[in-house]
Amino acid sequence: MTGPSPQPPSPSLAEALAAGPVVLDGGLSNQLEADGHDLSDALWSARLLAEEPDAVLRAHLAYYEAGAQVALTASYQATFEGFARRGTGPEEAAGLLRRSVALAREAAARAQSGGVTGPLYVAASVGPYGAMLADGSEYRGRYGLSVDALERFHRPRLEVLAAARPDVLALETVPDADEAQALLRAVRGLGVPAYLSYSVVGDRTRAGQPLAEAFAGAAEADEVIAVGVNCCAPDDADRAVEIAARVTGKPVVVYPNSGESWDATARAWRGSPAFRADRVAGWVAAGARLIGGCCRVGPDTIAELAATLGR
Repeated sequence: MTGPSPQPPSPSLAEALAAGPVVLDGGLSNQLEADGHDLSDALWSARLLAEEPDAVLRAHLAYYEAGAQVALTASYQATFEGFARRGTGPEEAAGLLRRSVALAREAAARAQSGGVTGPLYVAASVGPYGAMLADGSEYRGRYGLSVDALERFHRPRLEVLAAARPDVLALETVPDADEAQALLRAVRGLGVPAYLSYSVVGDRTRAGQPLAEAFAGAAEADEVIAVGVNCCAPDDADRAVEIAARVTGKPVVVYPNSGESWDATARAWRGSPAFRADRVAGWVAAGARLIGGCCRVGPDTIAELAATLGR
């Protein structure tokens, strides 16, 4: 990357959501894998922040060019603890977290210089505690940690990511209402808006809490500009969007996976894709405003989604 960092776009993402639906990107990992990169490492896509940052930039650019207006950074599995296991010290780890935001911002600038119109946004991905463990526990929650301990875990990297000035902090794939409470505490006072997105099964969090109760904690959080679900089956997203809108009164974020399921033991996807752009109209009618795809949803599907939304 060269030259000064591009400035965040105007209007703000919150203003854009108030004006109508905004297109989020698809799965970063599947785009990197499609480009030939092995992500079997415990750091997942975060490893490439250090080893092949240009690959991350190209993946973001592919989504922006497909019609995404928001790109999620490669920081989902990027934590001080995870990097430390690979011998990366705290200063270097902080630099890699900042790089995740800079790469997405640079991709947005390249997309616009190549003819993509309209403001493009950067969402700094903040995965759950279980993502750092890399053992599938982000799909279960209930780590045996207190809310205070989870807040202490999340706050340092949130501070670094916020200082890199993304447009929003993406508190995503949260399996447990207790962890959501910790994250909502941790984003207070950082000066960057956030959205909260649960991973769900049916009408409950992965940890088993009713979604109506889980969403309620974000209703009064001034920092939170959208609430919803991701990394779930498309069918589960249908009901969740309605519940999030009704309980919080906030714009809803929704980006399910392809409909296949992740086998954490075999580290492989099972089943058949079920994500279709034609179901987006129902989500919009129920209150969805930030809409994209998660695992196994690629640029072609995001292009269809953008066309459906008239973007």
